[in-house]
Amino acid sequence: MEDNNKISRRQVVAGLGATLAAAAVSPTFAASGIRPAADGPAKISDPTKLYPKPPFKSQPQPWPGLQSKMEPVPDCGETSYKGSGRLMGRKALITGGDSGIGRAAAIAYAREGADVAINYYPTEEQDAQEVIALIKKEGRKGIAIPGDLRSEDFCKQLVQKTVDGLGGLDIIVNNAGRQQSIVSIADVSTEEFDATMKTNIYAPFWIIKAALPHLPAGSAIIGTTSEQAYDPSPDLYAYAQTKAATMNYVKSLAKQLGPKGIRVNGVAPGPVWTALQISGGAQPEKQQMFGSWTMLARPGQPTELASIYVQLAAADASFATGQIYGSSGGVGLP
Repeated sequence: MEDNNKISRRQVVAGLGATLAAAAVSPTFAASGIRPAADGPAKISDPTKLYPKPPFKSQPQPWPGLQSKMEPVPDCGETSYKGSGRLMGRKALITGGDSGIGRAAAIAYAREGADVAINYYPTEEQDAQEVIALIKKEGRKGIAIPGDLRSEDFCKQLVQKTVDGLGGLDIIVNNAGRQQSIVSIADVSTEEFDATMKTNIYAPFWIIKAALPHLPAGSAIIGTTSEQAYDPSPDLYAYAQTKAATMNYVKSLAKQLGPKGIRVNGVAPGPVWTALQISGGAQPEKQQMFGSWTMLARPGQPTELASIYVQLAAADASFATGQIYGSSGGVGLP
């Protein structure tokens, strides 16, 4: 009887996907993106050998950068992420959804059954259209909404266009971020400081405020914070402050919206290979050795965080709110 109970518990856990381990890249799921495979063992891989290691070539781009021109191109799960229907029928808005972590979340959400609207800066149209094509390939609605998040009016329009285009909204991923590496505070201009604050802090405020009347109970809001919130680099004076503020608004808003049935959580990545680094977000020497200081001796790839964003949005994470989920290769906090 005891053995039978153990088997039953394992089956329940596997069916619900209630842990991040079960929600990872999921090689046991069929290529259809929404149906689990009936046979075949789960594969395991050595994480130190999965992805490229530094040194990387110096490759500066103008802000905000295109990941399609990076070497190596970040892996956002375009060919690897397999879904299992965990977000079937959900409707998501993802800022910074053209590249990096936002792109990985958008691909994963579509393969889990969600319709997705992505926002991005207008110069990132090339990368954005690749994401929209991948979303539509899964048979889901994909809406591209370019614009500058530093504008309150645009943030309001972004929410309304998402609601109109998707027929509702119940997942918000505030992921877009501005990161510029400047060695001395004496060289941080008021214009740069203002642009960072508006992109990283004002925009989520404007978006959440505009979206609240549309969010039903059961909705999820996810903010992308960073290891920089806990262990700031000296050259990321402005950016690191915004990530500490993101961590704080997640915890504050979770208390405010919990009684309404709306969960608010955050993800705190460590060094992840994205266009942030090559478009002014890191000093050249740090960009070339990016991620070498982690326990895995490499940076993370966006796809390695996708399952966390899925987990935090999924209904079976119903008791997770006010939490910060870390993914940093063994460095930083939490």
